[in-house]
This record gives sequence, structure tokens and C-alpha cells, in this order.
Amino acid sequence: MNRIQLFAAGSIAVGLTVLGLKYAAYLLTGSVALLSDAIESIVNVATAVAALVSIRFAAQPADAGHPYGHHKAEYISAVVEGVLIVIAALAILREAWLAYLTPPLLDAPWPGLAVNAAASAINAAWGFVLLRQGRAHKSPALIADGKHLLADVASSVGVLAGIAMAAVTGIVLLDPLLAALVALNILWAGWRVMRDSIGGLLDEAVPAEELERLRAIIAANADGAIEAHDLRTRHAGRMTFVDFHLVVKGSMSVTEAHDICDRLERAIKAEVHDALISIHVEPDDKAKHSGIIVL
Repeated sequence: MNRIQLFAAGSIAVGLTVLGLKYAAYLLTGSVALLSDAIESIVNVATAVAALVSIRFAAQPADAGHPYGHHKAEYISAVVEGVLIVIAALAILREAWLAYLTPPLLDAPWPGLAVNAAASAINAAWGFVLLRQGRAHKSPALIADGKHLLADVASSVGVLAGIAMAAVTGIVLLDPLLAALVALNILWAGWRVMRDSIGGLLDEAVPAEELERLRAIIAANADGAIEAHDLRTRHAGRMTFVDFHLVVKGSMSVTEAHDICDRLERAIKAEVHDALISIHVEPDDKAKHSGIIVL
């Protein structure tokens, strides 16, 4: 099991721990807002399991049926996570409506709030860990999981403040109102997770900054060539796919052209780890006199 899979497995353990604490907080208080927080933790556990499965599948090497590898499996996990978040939000809205019709009395709010705050602190710490590791290893599944946990923390903080206010003022309608606000926040978080993942499934290009770095690397390391054009990029999980046309003199030998391509591949991989590079060599009569001019 590699580091990415270890962190994904850790998310399951953290999710179960937080779920237990948040459900205990609900039992102590009877608060529908804390119940909504616990329902979201169920989603956290389910998405952590989905992330681990997808990461293990994405780590499989390329085969005859998948010659470019299985890297996009992580995006599927993130889309599943977004769908589950939406389902959780709808369930919370239902609970909030029922509580609005019959506002519950809050039992032992302060011990329940303390337990929920401890659960939120665990979520916050683990969410930052997942974001840092997901970006370091270019794992969409870990990044999506980390963003979801931090969105959960933000809504939990609002819930804690609101329930404390309800306990002090005695305004019990604050409880279902907070639950509804949590549901709306979860819906927004779910949309952001799905939007980022769908972009990966649709082969979005690398960010403009990274594209400019690639252009500079090609220009600086293609000595002997004339130009490079039709540079294209896309992401698939932690892999970055790069392809372009390289124009050389028509009289150049295959060996010389191949040496230039090898030099370019080494330079690009030194900057962009896990890059898969395809270079189409063309004679000088195919030059477009545009694109990347070799320095």
C-alpha cells in the first residue's frame, strides 16, 4: 500500500471516529442541527471508502484494455463524493423541515457542543493533511476529500455558534434554521467537488502558468530543432499528458532527431513529474512559423 492509499485508509478511520463523536453530541442534545452534522459524517465515511477503492484502482499499471493507465478512476470517486454530498444535504433539509414544524427542546447543550467541537477539530486537522498530501501527490481523490472535510468544519463551526445562541436565548427555531443552512453549505461544497472532477474527466488543459513553463522548457532544450507547435496538455489523476510537433531539418538523421526528443523528455520530466510525453517529428517544410521558437 503506497502513501496515497495509506492516507485514504486513514480517512476511513478518522471518519468513523468523528461520526461516533457527532452522533454522541446529537444524543446528548437532541439538536437536529447536530444530527445534520452527524449525517454529513456518514457521507464522509462513505466517500473515504470510495476514495480508497478508486485510488487502489488508479494505481494499477497500464494494460491491454487501458494502455494509458487507470488514473482517471480518482475523478470518478470525486464525482461520487459530490453526488453523496447532495443526497446528504437533501436528507438534512428534510430533518430541518420536520424540526421546524415541531421544534425540539435542547437537552444538555454544553456537553454536546464540547463533544462536537472535539470532532470538528479532528476533521480540521485531517482535512489540512489530506489537502497537503493530495497536492503533493497530485491525487484528485485526496484533494476532494480534504476540501469536503474543511467545508464540513466550516458548517460545524456555524452550528456550534448557533446552538450556543439558541441555548442562551431559548429561541428553539434557531436549531432547524441552522440545519437548513448546513444543508445549503453542503450543496455548495458538493457542486465544487463535482465541478473540479468533471473538468478532469473532460481532459482540461494544465493551468496557464504550467503551460508557460512547458513552453519555456521546450524552447530552451530543443537545440538543433527549428520550432515546436500544436502543444497540447491534459491531466489524468496525477499524470500529465504532453504532446506537440517538433520541426527539424529535412536532412537530419533519425538518430539526431531522436536525441533531441530524448533531451526534451528529460527536461520536461524534471519539471513535471509523472508526465507522459508524445513528440511528433516533422521536416522543415511543415513549419508553421508560430508556436514555440527554439532558443
